[in-house]
Amino acid sequence: DLLEKELGVKIFYRRRKGPLQLTPEGEIVLRYAKRIQALYQHMRRRLEDLPRQVTRLRVGITHTVGESCVPQVLAEYCNQTPGVHINIVTDTIKNLYDMMRSYELDVAIVDGQFPASGYTEVLLDTDYLCLVVSPIHPLARRASVAIGALQGERFIMRPKGAGTRSMFESYLSECGADIRDFNIIIEMDSVATIKELVAQDLGISVIAHSACREDEQAGRLAVVPLEKPGMVRRINMVHHQDFSHPEILEELRRLYIGRR
Repeated sequence: DLLEKELGVKIFYRRRKGPLQLTPEGEIVLRYAKRIQALYQHMRRRLEDLPRQVTRLRVGITHTVGESCVPQVLAEYCNQTPGVHINIVTDTIKNLYDMMRSYELDVAIVDGQFPASGYTEVLLDTDYLCLVVSPIHPLARRASVAIGALQGERFIMRPKGAGTRSMFESYLSECGADIRDFNIIIEMDSVATIKELVAQDLGISVIAHSACREDEQAGRLAVVPLEKPGMVRRINMVHHQDFSHPEILEELRRLYIGRR
């Protein structure tokens, strides 16, 4: 009541029965309250860590980035740099943006276009989506394949809204095709599980090459070139403009390049 009087708005719809529900004004208040709380906690951590010479970072990564060597690079950096602690959060690019906006994250490492301006981006790598099949799948022996020839295949894909899925749908549109013409039997967030199902020849998929490079080298998956390539995207480290440790990102980039 006091906050509503101070702001001059109604924050909740008040009903006799049922839970409280936020008004549109209340949604705005909640969003800023979360940001203020995150900033306060960040300040407390910085003040507590300063005398101990400790640096704590919350790093958000997309599911595809999580299947690349980025987690190993982060761990390697922590091992080489005493006093650095990194908390990794894995989520969709949209949710990572929401956490960046409320200052719940210091850095986001994402594949694809970050859905907002006003942040600083550091290029980590350039990646592309590729068609992956089991080594025993008939397509594994093909030099290339047209996208139209895949309509009878069973696809195991990331869900709607995932960056990989959105890029694949855009690619299909450029080829004059539609995602609804393809037989998607399973949708899931876990790239690791998608790779495992494809390796068992239970379907085929389109995933980032960085996420399957080691599986291809080990012979667990086969990458089949598409006749019309074009699913190329950037992997960026995104941070707030007032981020105080840009030197850490440069070192992470150096370690990443050394692992490619």
